[in-house]
Amino acid sequence: MSAILQPIVNLGYSLQALFAAVLVAVFGNEAAPYILYAVKTLLLILCIVVPLMLSVAYLTLWERKVIGWIQLRLGPNRVGPMGLLQPIADGLKLLVKEIIVPSGANKLLFVVAPLMAIMPALAAWAVVPFEPEMVLANIDASLLYIMAITSMGVYGVIIAGWASNSKYAFLGAMRSAAQIVSYEIAMGFALVGVLMAAQSLNLIDIVKQQQSAFGVFGWFWIPLFPLFLTYLIAGVAETNRAPFDVAEGESEIVAGFHVEYSGMTFAIFFLAEYANMILVSFLTAIMFLGGWLSPFPQSWGLLGQSSFLWLLAKAFIVVSSFLWFRATFPRYRYDQIMRLGWKVFIPVTLVWILVLGAWMQTPLWVWWKGT
Repeated sequence: MSAILQPIVNLGYSLQALFAAVLVAVFGNEAAPYILYAVKTLLLILCIVVPLMLSVAYLTLWERKVIGWIQLRLGPNRVGPMGLLQPIADGLKLLVKEIIVPSGANKLLFVVAPLMAIMPALAAWAVVPFEPEMVLANIDASLLYIMAITSMGVYGVIIAGWASNSKYAFLGAMRSAAQIVSYEIAMGFALVGVLMAAQSLNLIDIVKQQQSAFGVFGWFWIPLFPLFLTYLIAGVAETNRAPFDVAEGESEIVAGFHVEYSGMTFAIFFLAEYANMILVSFLTAIMFLGGWLSPFPQSWGLLGQSSFLWLLAKAFIVVSSFLWFRATFPRYRYDQIMRLGWKVFIPVTLVWILVLGAWMQTPLWVWWKGT
């Protein structure tokens, strides 16, 4: 635990002991532990979800600011000081807008689809570690859990297009689903390389295996560089972000799979998109960029200490690159997107997995230190 968080953690333990004593006095020794566990888990979930939702809201502001600076304009600057209240204004606007359900739509699935899109983006955070002791559920197969839970987001896209009873929405859903499935394969092979390098499915162990005297050169981005680039670019495509946002190509098929949505049901799809961007950024930092490890030697004092602040900084740089891509690159044609996924990324990852397997059998492999 970093020195920055230690006072907060100590206060938390003191409050937990006080609350446990109150529960024992009210409910007795038998029921108190179960109630304490339920309350503690709920508070931990809130400690993850609330900052995540705030980050999603202000990522929209950061995106508009970054793109504005790149295009030599100011971006939002009217609502609040420096435009800082703009996300709150946007949220209130969407909250009061009417939710219109098309008359021919399947009303149940039409409402369930946005929830199916955002639930995997939130559930995946259960196993994401911020520090060795800061994780909601430290399970051995956390990497496998991430791969399984995030692959379910495509169902929300497909159901949204089908339940809308609109040819435009259905066509957008099919194109988006094909793109997501294609790039999930490449992402999966990239994670196989991480598994081979770390010899573990546990995200905490993956970060610990990157800790060495070599600093940044001990992180997995060097031996897994082709897989690192593949995972990063595939993450952009997986989240339907530009230049891979053909599912929302307004000039081609209006607004894609969510063309019939309005109000908060429309907003939830964008919450899921930005939550997935943040998730991919954190996973990239954890699996390839050393997670919470400092890039500086320990002799550098505070800068050399491992801390969740380093993880936040690395994730911030990665997520900002998503915004940079949007402001820089033109949209790909759909055939170019599918060709890149199937004919470039998948062969590259398969070949590098073979190279990695051979490399790990030689004395030149210095990254895995064993357990």
